[in-house]
Amino acid sequence: MKTASYIRKGWVDKVNTIINNIGYFIKEAKTTIKINLMSNILSILSIGLILFFAVATLSGWWMSSHVVEALENEAEINVYFKEDIDKDKIEYMIKNIEVIEGVEDVRLVDENEAYSRMEDILGKEAKVLEYLNENPFSPYIEVGIDLESIESIVEDLKNIEGVEQIRDNREILDKIRNIAALLETLGYIFIAAVGVSTLIIVSHIIRTGIYENREQINTLLLLGAPDGFIALPFILEGLILTLGGGLLASLMAFLSLKYVYSAMTGPLPFIPLPEFQSMGSNLIVIIMFFSAAFGILGSLFGLRSAGSQ
Repeated sequence: MKTASYIRKGWVDKVNTIINNIGYFIKEAKTTIKINLMSNILSILSIGLILFFAVATLSGWWMSSHVVEALENEAEINVYFKEDIDKDKIEYMIKNIEVIEGVEDVRLVDENEAYSRMEDILGKEAKVLEYLNENPFSPYIEVGIDLESIESIVEDLKNIEGVEQIRDNREILDKIRNIAALLETLGYIFIAAVGVSTLIIVSHIIRTGIYENREQINTLLLLGAPDGFIALPFILEGLILTLGGGLLASLMAFLSLKYVYSAMTGPLPFIPLPEFQSMGSNLIVIIMFFSAAFGILGSLFGLRSAGSQ
């Protein structure tokens, strides 16, 4: 029991030492940064750009994954029939479609609704439709489906009398899935590259700072200062640099995301994007988390490599 109490007392003393000297640690970190101010500013810019490119790739993967999920949840097939078919025949087709396994909803979309939908999709460009002498759109049957059953549903639809053409979005969905998978892979690669690059930059800066302050460090060692007391200002230096890069990356990511949303929601309002505020805040949290982690790890690597020399 006494050993445990001694250990607790030792940790409490260390924490109190850090708290009581936090002003000194911050002052020393600022002094170390000022010694190579231009080099540190360039390092912050480099870290910020590296983090931004990584997050840009991740946000692209996030958005494409959201689109895929939305399309899967709202999967549908459009069934077209001959123009000269009568209403009774159309109702008979709808009843046959409704009993197909995997079909969730069936409704008729007439010419006027098809025209209105195209106006919504085109947005400002819908004025080109005004130059047409008559409505060019044909009525069709909209079939909501379970995406997992799409193959069997399409085959059953082909066997229904009166069906002339079947249009599904499998090709589009597959392409978006491939893009999402590619962006996901690139995102992981970028994160790994960001980690390695940031660790190298920070560890190099820390080694340089230790070398330039070696006389002061030797004095502190002679006075009996523990290693942690000497190392903490350098860890704070690395943390400040990476957090500065993280703030820069967060600002660029937020502005870029805002531009992308405004550009896409105008001409392409039908694309289901994630909520802007939620995505923006999550990206900032991710950036700052990795910035702090890379800063601490890079500082520790720099201290270790400097100590082994």
